[in-house]
Amino acid sequence: MILSHLIPYPLRLTTYAFVPMKRIYILVWCLLCMQHIASAQLCSGSLGDPLVNITFGANSAGPLKPGVTNLLYTAGSCPNDGEYTIASSVTVNCFNNSWYTIAADHTGNKGGQFMLVNASITPNDFYVDTVSGLCGNTTFEFAAWVANVLRASACSGAGTKPNLTFRIETTTGSVLVRYDTGDIPAVGAIQWSQFGTFFTTPVGVNTVVLRITNNAPGGCGNDLALDDITFRPCGPTLTTTPRIQVAGVTAVCQKDLNPVFMDLTSTGSLTGSIVQWQVSTDSGTVWTNVTGANGSSCFLQPNVAGVFEYRVLSAETANFASVQCRVASNISTITVYPLPVLPKTVLPGCTNAPVTLPAATGNGYTYQWTGPNNFSSTAATPVLTNISYTDSGTYRAFVKTPQGCSGNDTIVLKVFPGVTASVNGVSGVCAGSSALLQASGGTIYSWSPARGLSDPNSADPLASPADTTLYTVTVANTYGCKDSAKTTLNVYTVPVVNAGTDKKIFEGQSVSLEGSITGSYQSFYWLPITAMANANTLTPTVTPSDSVTYTLYAVPAQACPASSDNVFIRVYKNISIPNAFSPNGDGINDTWIIKGLETYPGSLVRVYDRKGILLFQSHSANPWDGIYNGRPLPLDTYYYVVDLNIGVGPLSGWVVILR
Repeated sequence: MILSHLIPYPLRLTTYAFVPMKRIYILVWCLLCMQHIASAQLCSGSLGDPLVNITFGANSAGPLKPGVTNLLYTAGSCPNDGEYTIASSVTVNCFNNSWYTIAADHTGNKGGQFMLVNASITPNDFYVDTVSGLCGNTTFEFAAWVANVLRASACSGAGTKPNLTFRIETTTGSVLVRYDTGDIPAVGAIQWSQFGTFFTTPVGVNTVVLRITNNAPGGCGNDLALDDITFRPCGPTLTTTPRIQVAGVTAVCQKDLNPVFMDLTSTGSLTGSIVQWQVSTDSGTVWTNVTGANGSSCFLQPNVAGVFEYRVLSAETANFASVQCRVASNISTITVYPLPVLPKTVLPGCTNAPVTLPAATGNGYTYQWTGPNNFSSTAATPVLTNISYTDSGTYRAFVKTPQGCSGNDTIVLKVFPGVTASVNGVSGVCAGSSALLQASGGTIYSWSPARGLSDPNSADPLASPADTTLYTVTVANTYGCKDSAKTTLNVYTVPVVNAGTDKKIFEGQSVSLEGSITGSYQSFYWLPITAMANANTLTPTVTPSDSVTYTLYAVPAQACPASSDNVFIRVYKNISIPNAFSPNGDGINDTWIIKGLETYPGSLVRVYDRKGILLFQSHSANPWDGIYNGRPLPLDTYYYVVDLNIGVGPLSGWVVILR
């Protein structure tokens, strides 16, 4: 029913650097490893980087390359007997919850994959692949991670446990090493375990065959996960040790000129091997050879601050050129702490003003300052208040970091004449008006905000703010000494006056004005008050005999000019239209004159004869002398139309010319 879950993955042969070994130690390791059946033991010496690391990929599923396994591939999450899949997790309830949930591969990295196997009913070799790129006459550690995925309670507690045999063979079939896992028990949760042993390749052999045999029958149980199959060079234990340590930490200060000595020890002789010291400054991502460091000890003189990691690579002389043959020592770390650095400079100061001495960059430093006039301080940034010319001179700081690295440097203080800013300004200004601000105390001026100022870089700008504003003036001199002063300029609002809309009336009529005032004011009045009733109100009644302009004034609460607005009253005169005139040249009633028509500047007068012929037309109050086309008109009755052009209908009637 449930078969072992092992997914062979195409062998990915990746070359890494490993550490040098000696021929004499290879022979020792060969004696330990040439047994066909080895004890369950991983390499106890120094290892090189994985030469082969079969991880089964990441973030993508798919079958193994052809010929690696005799199991059938399935894309499902729960392979049946004789099947396998490539998975990054098992979160479904396989076979009625008989399998454990697996959150990730053995590294715990999401996306990492493993081979999930449900074993065949009959025991067989379910994973066989060729591993190339090894070194001859070199000891390697072989290892793989395996987990029993069957719950202990499944199959009535009698499920078949996975039982594997790992064989490393030559391509001709000679077994170099065999390792039996025995029954891999089920525990209370999924548990990855690493199994492996070590072996030595014969001289001239750089290709081997990995064979994994399933020794247990399938059925209820024998379900497993396989991950990270590795081949790593294995050699004597190489140990690097710094000679100087403080509280278990190797650390020096950057200024220390004495070299840091590192020693290399080995579980056996290094005769016939090559040793190479390496350094990394990026946590082991990139390793660089230390020039000339090829012995059992080396000394280092780091001249920059940082964390330096050191290791040793070793291999026998004949194999050292091949990175596959090298093994690596442990990593020793040396921390170089930076020295405290003061911003060494000439610091300007101004009389009667404070100056702050600068601190070194860093936290937890201790200070001891000394300077002129018996100055002494333990502050990081001591402040000298109201300095004078006698404070000029050299200030020395002795600084120590929390790691005990110390340094000292000097600051030169130069004292220049200071400035004292003052500003005299009016306290308020009426809206829409300007006020003069006046500053003194230096030679360079800068006002802020600049909005509403005639010249923000003048000592006495003209200010026209829209509302109450706090102005700050910075006063400086040619030595760079500065001071500032502030003044508030209040903006007094003025009332907004509206005398109302213009009016049109006929002579003898009355009309009410429609005045209004918005905002704060003290009093108001109208001018003139001719023909005005109730002049002390905003809506007085007026009866003017002629057209007139009335002005409404509002007096603000502050000492600001009165606000005003005008309203125009157009008075149309009553007109008188005579019905006869005698243009006989006697000087009496010689023209036709319409009295009062002059108050209607847009008026139009037309006169017609009985046939409708236009005899006279005027756009003003011009008199008519009874002449048409240069000849006097005879005695007769004529007809007029007068349009006052004030929005009322035209006036019409007749007029007689008497001779």
